[in-house]
Amino acid sequence: MDKKNGTVYLVGSGPGGLSLMTRRAREVIDNAQVILYDQLPGEEILASLPEHAEKVDVGKFGGRHVREQEEIEELMVSYANKNLRVVRLKGGDPFLFGRGGEELEICRAHNIPVEVVPGITSAIAVPASVGIPVTHRKYASQVTILTGNEDPAKEESAIDWEWLARSRGTIVILMGVKNLGKISDVLILNGMDPETPVAIIERGLRPDQRETIGTMSTIYNQSVQRGVRPPAVIVIGGVVSLYSDEHIIP
Repeated sequence: MDKKNGTVYLVGSGPGGLSLMTRRAREVIDNAQVILYDQLPGEEILASLPEHAEKVDVGKFGGRHVREQEEIEELMVSYANKNLRVVRLKGGDPFLFGRGGEELEICRAHNIPVEVVPGITSAIAVPASVGIPVTHRKYASQVTILTGNEDPAKEESAIDWEWLARSRGTIVILMGVKNLGKISDVLILNGMDPETPVAIIERGLRPDQRETIGTMSTIYNQSVQRGVRPPAVIVIGGVVSLYSDEHIIP
């Protein structure tokens, strides 16, 4: 491995706020020389980034891309080749729909040392903040986490919507607000009970967190009426019946 290279740290900052960031994430952030950050870590975490580090906004949020993925990867390699400690900072966990796997491959291809710092995923922590467990002996013995970015109406999908519609487990959808109407339609069309409970939790574990509770047949119209916007976690299944409006925010 080329000793002239710096190190890239793929860091998951957790679902929101400093209290759920891991100790290792804090360590590598505080010692970073360059931080390439998304918006999803949230204002509290972004405000805590060290002054001595060069900070570059590479966020992709709500369809607006400050930098394309190829540019982000080029920046990682360029800074690392200057023998700098580079933190690629993401919300949640870098290996869950965070494109961390692709960035890991890029670092390896350029012989750049890389460390992955896992983060608490919003897919589990955000539902938990309102009392929704993603598994429960009474309601669900399995959980499926999927991205909502994929249009379920396209001819060839990487997601088996028919299987999902008939499964008895919990479904957690990240980045699904834009396609929620299509997702609810295709799940019902493939056999899901229209009365299946659904929760949308916006801006989870942040001071302005908000929930919308409905059923598979009503949730899209509710989301439109309430002006639901990303970031949001969508939970589908019987576990939603355990929802509590008493937030568990650390």
